[in-house]
Amino acid sequence: MTMPAPKDPDALEALRAVRQARMQAGLARRYRSDAVFYWLGLGAVSFSALVLVLLLISMAANGWAGFHRSELKLTVPIHGVLLLDPDRLTQPDPLGGLESAGLPATVETAANKAFGPGGVDLLADGAWREVGARIIANPALLNSAELAVSLPASDDLANAVRGGGEPALQATAHKLIHDGQLVRAFDTGFLVRADATSPQGVGIWGALKGSMMTMLVTLLLAFPVGVLSALYLEEYAGRNRWTDLIEISINNLAAVPSIIFGLLGLAVFLALFPNLRSAPLIGGMTLALMTMPVIVISGRNAIKAVPPSIRDAALAMGASPVQVVFHHVLPLALPGILTGTIIGMARALGETAPLLMIGMRAFVASAPSDFTSPSTVLPVQIFLWSDEIDRGFIERTSAAIVVLLIFLLLMNGIAIYLRNRFEKRW
Repeated sequence: MTMPAPKDPDALEALRAVRQARMQAGLARRYRSDAVFYWLGLGAVSFSALVLVLLLISMAANGWAGFHRSELKLTVPIHGVLLLDPDRLTQPDPLGGLESAGLPATVETAANKAFGPGGVDLLADGAWREVGARIIANPALLNSAELAVSLPASDDLANAVRGGGEPALQATAHKLIHDGQLVRAFDTGFLVRADATSPQGVGIWGALKGSMMTMLVTLLLAFPVGVLSALYLEEYAGRNRWTDLIEISINNLAAVPSIIFGLLGLAVFLALFPNLRSAPLIGGMTLALMTMPVIVISGRNAIKAVPPSIRDAALAMGASPVQVVFHHVLPLALPGILTGTIIGMARALGETAPLLMIGMRAFVASAPSDFTSPSTVLPVQIFLWSDEIDRGFIERTSAAIVVLLIFLLLMNGIAIYLRNRFEKRW
């Protein structure tokens, strides 16, 4: 029962004032709530951006050291010492020809002359191969009287540069640095070499190529199968217990731990192809199983978001059901499908557990030549290097993480470009 409004003008004015005060207080509370929500959201975004910036700065700072290595400068005599027919460099195994011509002994003599007796021990094992690579790339160097080179230092000497190892070797390192014979140089070969037992000689190309090949197999298998499955379930399949069971299974597969897919790949794919252990083909098939549910779920959501009027208009113009799906619905849903594909592929790129289960953690000293060659991938390579004791591998690990992040950004950038292109078209 409401109270009758007072007829006294003063009482009415007082009632209006009370109501106005309550309304102003309510507005003030709402404005405060909006302001709190705004600043909380801004703080969350700022904190996330700060963490991302700190992560990138940390990775860049540590990774920059990983792209460098300790090198010794010396001069190697060539003409009159290294007797080799230049035509031999165009034949198979040119490095073997240089070895037979005495290039290792020539580099050893030059090192002992430049750094004193036992100077060759300051060089990394197989350092002469880098001299040989330069001569193979430019056979005209055989006519040079001498060749100024910068060769990788031994692991012990590189460790002494970082302040570790024996005091005597640290003193030697300081003297060589003072004389300008020992420098920290940018290692251009880090991006073109494969794995090695020495941090001075390791490279990332083998793992990078393996990741590219594995991701290509994953995309070629997961994307078409996932998209077609989403189209069938959303546009053609009837609503019954069977389709409900399939939908529940797909949703559960998207949340299954990745190592389960590794066990599945180990039990199925390696049982069918036992000779393809640690091959990019097996790795891509295993990761495709993990990525496919994500593409199916995102694809179904994107297809649902297409307005029914698009289908009705196409049918009214005489299009067949298949034309409606592939000429109208799929192009409109493709940006959303690509978003799910980006998420799935990014997850697959960083996975290690499934690939460890199928043997992609082996030491691979050369880049894979095809999809059936033994290989490893960037996340596994980073995992293996991080487990090494040598500090040089720690620096290389940071550099490999930088390469992985750049690869991920490039892959996502291409996918986002394609998504935006289809959005503009429609």
